[in-house]
Amino acid sequence: MSVVGTHDLLFVTLDTLRFDVAVECLASGRTPTLARVLPGGAWEKRHSPGTFTYAAHQAFFAGFLPMPARPGRHPRRFALRFEGSETTSAQTEVFDAPDIVTGFSARGYHTLCVGGVGFFNLQNPLGRVLPGLFAERHWRPELGVTELHSTEHQVSQVVASLEALPAGKRCFTFVNVSALHQPNRIYVPGAQEDSKDTHAAALEYVDTRLPRLFRAVSRRAPCLVLIGSDHGTAYGEDGYFGHRLAHPVVTTVPWAEFVLPQGWS
Repeated sequence: MSVVGTHDLLFVTLDTLRFDVAVECLASGRTPTLARVLPGGAWEKRHSPGTFTYAAHQAFFAGFLPMPARPGRHPRRFALRFEGSETTSAQTEVFDAPDIVTGFSARGYHTLCVGGVGFFNLQNPLGRVLPGLFAERHWRPELGVTELHSTEHQVSQVVASLEALPAGKRCFTFVNVSALHQPNRIYVPGAQEDSKDTHAAALEYVDTRLPRLFRAVSRRAPCLVLIGSDHGTAYGEDGYFGHRLAHPVVTTVPWAEFVLPQGWS
C-alpha cells in the first residue's frame, strides 16, 4: 500500500556505518533506540550501489536503494519511470521525475535536506549537487564530521525546520548523519586513530540523539523511515583502509524500513 500523501518520510543515511559494527552494537545493547524501532529488533543485511557517499546517494535518489544481500530480483520501493525496468512492481511507487526528491515535491511534499559530510556542505559546486535537489537545505560546520555534537545539531535543525511548516504539509526529510565518518576517533578520549572501536562509539552517540529525531518527524503525521548506511569503510582488513573500494566491509551495509505512528514517543 502506498504511503505517499498520507505519511511523512524520513530518510537517514548513517554515513560510513559498517554492517558488522551496527550488528555488534545492537547485540551488546549499545544502541537501545535502534533496538526498539528496527523490525524484529535487527538490521537487514544489504549491498550498497556505491562505495562512497556521492555515488551511493546519486543511486539512492534515483530510486536504487541498497539491495537485500540474498539472491533474487527484489522489487524497489521507489522508482523513476523508464523503459525496461525489471525491479519495478505493483508495490513500487513510480515517479515521472529525474529523481525521487523531485517526485515527492511534485506530489505536494516539502523537501528538506540536513547535510553532514562534504558532499552536502554547500561550500562548492560539488557540495551543492545533492542538496540542490531539495527545496530547503542546511549545512554549517557544526553539522560536519569534525564536530563532536554534530548529530545533536542536525536534529535541532530538523526540529526547527519542521516546526516552521504548516501542520498539513507533508514533508520528505533527509539527514546525512556525519558522526560515523572519519575522524570518528573524537568519540573515544585519547584515541589517536580511527578504528572499529571509535566507529562503534560514534554509533552509540548517534543512537542517543535518535529519539528526539523520531519524535519530531512523527509529531505531524505517521512517518515512513528509511535508515541505514550508504557504504562501510575499512580499518586495515586485507590491507585496505577507507572506502571508494569494493571490499565486503565497504559494500555490505545495514538497512531498515519501518513506520513510526503519529505521536511516537
